[in-house]
Amino acid sequence: MANLSVVVAQLSEAGFIAAQEEARELMQCSYGNAATLEAMIARRVMGEPLAWITGVSMFCGLKINVDRDVYVPRWQSETLARRASERLPHQGTAIDLCTGSGAIAKTLLTKRPLSRVVASDLDHRAVRCAESNGVDVYEGDLFATLPRDLKGSVDVIVGVVPYVPTHSLSMLPRDTFAFESFLSYDGGEDGTDVIRRVVASSPRFLRPGGALLLELGGDQAEFIQDDLRKWDFEEVQVFADDDGDVRGIEATFATSR
Repeated sequence: MANLSVVVAQLSEAGFIAAQEEARELMQCSYGNAATLEAMIARRVMGEPLAWITGVSMFCGLKINVDRDVYVPRWQSETLARRASERLPHQGTAIDLCTGSGAIAKTLLTKRPLSRVVASDLDHRAVRCAESNGVDVYEGDLFATLPRDLKGSVDVIVGVVPYVPTHSLSMLPRDTFAFESFLSYDGGEDGTDVIRRVVASSPRFLRPGGALLLELGGDQAEFIQDDLRKWDFEEVQVFADDDGDVRGIEATFATSR
């Protein structure tokens, strides 16, 4: 059985920055089986996402099941999830779009256990994974398959929808580019194709005063200002991470309609 330092050395040599943390996770998930550990290390060295190998990922302090071929929740999305939780009343209603493993939906359910939280995703594998995390999820494009009784009553709509500009896809990290589906990332020419669709459709579901929170980056918040005004969103806030990089927007659906 390899010891920790040997596994750390293998991962470090392969270029992984958090080699020690990843080595500990792999060793824990191998349950002392040398052959299993060796196979897991080989998969990671090839660039496969760690969460696919271990089957779990931590998000907002929660252990999230992550099946192979399902979008891996990123720590960068935790701010979005927390802000959405703060906007969700204790007995409110929320929609999580492009839920993937269901990480944001599960966070909302954990922080607001009396609320109704529903989610959607195009990928049947993601739907099954989100279900394993206790999420009420519907397979379909954005709002298309969600229950009709949600219309006009939702307090929060949140989502990490595809927002990477098509021309930037090749610049994604190695594990993303080689393993994860471009469907999870490709947002069109400037990255806002899906974002604009969400902005246009959200008013059918939000109650007046409800919140729309979406992850985005770069100058995309500026690109969609006209869309937000057209669909009666106000109090638009752009939020960034500790390094000053834009991470998302939070907007309120107009209360006077």
